[in-house]
Amino acid sequence: MTTVFARSTMLAAAGTALALSLTACQGGGEDDNAATTPPTSATATATAGASAPAATADSAGATGSGKPSGSAGSSTSDDSTGRQASTSTPACAAADVTLTAAKQDGPPYTHLVLTAKNTSGHSCRLAGFPHVQLLESHKQDVPSVAKSKPAAPVVLSAGAPAYALLKVSDGGTDEDNEPVSAFSVMLEGDSTVIAVTAPGSDGIAADPAQALVGYWTPELRNGADDF
Repeated sequence: MTTVFARSTMLAAAGTALALSLTACQGGGEDDNAATTPPTSATATATAGASAPAATADSAGATGSGKPSGSAGSSTSDDSTGRQASTSTPACAAADVTLTAAKQDGPPYTHLVLTAKNTSGHSCRLAGFPHVQLLESHKQDVPSVAKSKPAAPVVLSAGAPAYALLKVSDGGTDEDNEPVSAFSVMLEGDSTVIAVTAPGSDGIAADPAQALVGYWTPELRNGADDF
């Protein structure tokens, strides 16, 4: 009986040890699986992180290719081209135009209309106002009228005219008028003196103290050219 009991006790102890061993093995397997799982998640996170910058770069690239600043650059370029086109047109020289004078309205003839026709065969820019001297005894230029200055430079195509109003007197009988059959004109930026024949067989009566001249314009305008 004692031997049987001892064997039974030993067998029971061995069974208990075997059970504990199996339990420990199973627990170790779960720990291994748990330890393996985080690297898998970390790998997925790293992959997502790597793909995110690529998506951002693509988005930035797409935005860059369609930036509004490109349109602004084109507008600036167009504006610059326009300014260059305007400033690149050469100034009209004395040899480029033919100047004539005609009386305006009826007597007393106080104003003349100067016409500058582009006879050069190419476009030219007529800047400023005509520098007029009416009498040999009066060597000062006729003063210009600022309000007659056009908003943009006058560019004359081949054959096109421009006009300037010239006041020669107030039309009074008590003025210091002198007869003028011809007078001199110079263009802006050109020192060449152009002789212009006064209209009428007897010329005009001019008082340099009352004389005024307007800027060159494509056409005479009411208000701006009334002086």
